[in-house]
Amino acid sequence: MEMSSREMKLQSVLESGRRINEIKDTDMLLKQILTEARHIVNADAGSIYVVGDKEQPRSSSATRDGAFFLKIDSSVYSLPIEERKEYFRSKLLSIKYAQNDTTQQDGYKNFSFNISDTSISGYSILSGEILNIEDAYDIPSDAPYSFDKKTDIQMNYVTRSMLTIPLINSNDRPLGVLQIINAQDSDGNVISFDDDAILFIKYFADSATQALEHSYLTNSMIMRMQKMAEYRDPKETFHHVQRVAEFSDVIYVNWAKRNGVPVEKMERYRDLLRIAAKCHDLGKVGVSDIILKKPGPGRFTDDERSTMKGHTCIGALLFSDMESEIDSLSRDVALRHHEWWDGSENGYPGDFDFRGYVTGEPIPKSRPLKGEEIPFAARIVAIADVFDALSHRRVYKEAWSVDDAFIEIQQLSGVQFDPELVMCFLSEREKVCAINRMWESTVDD
Repeated sequence: MEMSSREMKLQSVLESGRRINEIKDTDMLLKQILTEARHIVNADAGSIYVVGDKEQPRSSSATRDGAFFLKIDSSVYSLPIEERKEYFRSKLLSIKYAQNDTTQQDGYKNFSFNISDTSISGYSILSGEILNIEDAYDIPSDAPYSFDKKTDIQMNYVTRSMLTIPLINSNDRPLGVLQIINAQDSDGNVISFDDDAILFIKYFADSATQALEHSYLTNSMIMRMQKMAEYRDPKETFHHVQRVAEFSDVIYVNWAKRNGVPVEKMERYRDLLRIAAKCHDLGKVGVSDIILKKPGPGRFTDDERSTMKGHTCIGALLFSDMESEIDSLSRDVALRHHEWWDGSENGYPGDFDFRGYVTGEPIPKSRPLKGEEIPFAARIVAIADVFDALSHRRVYKEAWSVDDAFIEIQQLSGVQFDPELVMCFLSEREKVCAINRMWESTVDD
């Protein structure tokens, strides 16, 4: 018996839920949740927000924003409304991604605001209610919330129909808000969201909250390891690691599209690469403070420099006991992201068995890897890591201008870096600059 169109649509929703539950990286997951939700209800635009603590830094990630849900009281929505409002006074809503087909926007956003029932998204997460607004410019005057037209004016856009869904897990813990804008019919005309659209989005939102919880758990473990590295080496900051992951993602997507990589395969690799990129320098936790925190340029003796290079082997050892895809890719990146494309002795650690490395000792002299001997993911992260190091301040150097950093990467094409990947990176200058703005830091990176 043939399925009805409604049953086929529900099957599509379930498939969307399956896809997002395969994603481990939180930032990529948030973006994909928004993309899938808009596709389900054929919406022109939308945004996704996460709930976070006010104590968190302004530019904290979705992982940090969401991590609080593991420790709060699970009965927020059983509280009387005034007590609930009091609870939410210690929280912020942070917009993470916005998409708009009409204005061709599909970018990074990063600003936060207090949660109150005067905004549409704030009311939705406070009340736990789905809001289906037929015309954002004609909200009843007695509604507690109103529509802020500023973004429409800035984007030369008109928001009409709007569906706002609070993302609340099975224990009534608030994670975020999904906001879908301007449903369209088959001819592209803006219509309201009907009952079926609400039903399908409710199903999908359940899958989205489950995926977010799993992602927060994975990313919180990575964050703990990264925090250890940050304590040991102040330049390995949270913001640096996030930018390296984002830059790596941009390089890979450009390369994958140029090379005709199927979408499903591309999305799978992106997810793994972003996590591996965040782990690129975790091996520094095993380097002595005497070396790691030695001040000043040219600060290492030859033996100290060689010992410092051992962080690549230590990082690989952290991922040597398991053979999952994430472990394998993280091991490749940690071990090989300092190899040079031309095979010069500037690259390290070279062709020796890292499992025999003795922590705290200089790495042995070995034949450097060259060209495609260097794992693909490591060649990507190498560009991302160096660009970020150049373009941000360190305690031992001032930041280079973005222009100068791009020029340096170009000049090292075919020398330190894979020329094809450099081309991919340089062609994404606008996205790279947007990432820099999103993950800017007020402290030395």
